[in-house]
Amino acid sequence: MNQFSKEELERYSRHLIIPEFNLKGQENLKNSKVLVVGSGGLGSPTLLYLTAAGIGTIGIVDFDVVEDSNLQRQVLFTTKDIGKPKAEVAARRLRELNSFITFNVFNDMLNSGNALDIIKDYDIVVDGTDNFPTRYLVNDACVILDKVNVYGSIFRFEGQVSVFNYLNADGTRGPNYRDLFPEPPPPGMVPSCAEGGVLGVLPGIIGSCQANEVIKIASGVGDPLSGRLFLFDAFTFETRIVSIPNPTSKIRIEKLIDYDDFCGIGKSTEPEKIKSMTPIQLSENLKNGNNIQLIDVRESYEQDIANIGGELMPLNGIETFADKISREGKVVIYCRTGVRSKNAVEKLEKEFGFDNLYNLTGGILAWSNDVDPSVPKY
Repeated sequence: MNQFSKEELERYSRHLIIPEFNLKGQENLKNSKVLVVGSGGLGSPTLLYLTAAGIGTIGIVDFDVVEDSNLQRQVLFTTKDIGKPKAEVAARRLRELNSFITFNVFNDMLNSGNALDIIKDYDIVVDGTDNFPTRYLVNDACVILDKVNVYGSIFRFEGQVSVFNYLNADGTRGPNYRDLFPEPPPPGMVPSCAEGGVLGVLPGIIGSCQANEVIKIASGVGDPLSGRLFLFDAFTFETRIVSIPNPTSKIRIEKLIDYDDFCGIGKSTEPEKIKSMTPIQLSENLKNGNNIQLIDVRESYEQDIANIGGELMPLNGIETFADKISREGKVVIYCRTGVRSKNAVEKLEKEFGFDNLYNLTGGILAWSNDVDPSVPKY
């Protein structure tokens, strides 16, 4: 029985005239419920194309607000949206694109306490997150609830897409994220997009690929990327598809855990081993004429963007600068957010015995917020 109004039939006509898709495929989309976790770089294009395609119910999970640095790649938002909740802005924009869709907004952080309750009402979950704790959380919740997880990730020029926990024709489930990555990388080894950067158009490409996989799964048309990992390099415009074998002994996932702790970024009960200094404390020290050596462990191109006067000694190769670092007075080491500088302090203390090093808490971003707003936040 035709579920569509005249307006809907006209809207989706380019789908309907595809022989393999036709009215049945469009009906399947209308009856589908898809949850998109994250409405940023990956979520923006995914949401736009799922809305345009006619997915019947779309949930949006995002606790963040729009920032000016988002606009280079998060195409759902404009300068007028800065400071507003992403999930609410996204839903409002998407309703203007397609009024036939039902949108559910979750202006919350997905966590172990709410993930199962939020995800249980949806058929497919799109992982548009940018951190390992949430990726493992989304994966585990999907496994527990027997939901399909459409995964995507981006970094600088490179992107990945796959379909996890897909329901095969024989009733078995395809590989999940833990079958590909059983354990997270050590904290700080893989920088986030905020730390390492991302080509603005890349999330558009990868997010569109995620939308493509959702549409195939929801409509029942095409061959999803289950058991395969799609790799894309925007720098060389090369692609590869890597097979993900179904393990003979699957990791048992029976309950959600503390994913910050699992990924090694939980709050430690041990006292901080390295010394630190806040931007305000550093500013006061400098004003008082105290003997402080400032060291910038970012890359040279980052110093061109924002500079507070430190000597450039990039973290990659920091050991080659050891003889230029003072062993008298205080030495304050900084980067963009405080992560690389913390690693630099630990390395220099361990390998060269320094005892006068301080990590600038929050890095350049905190300095801009707390001391000098004229310093760009990039």
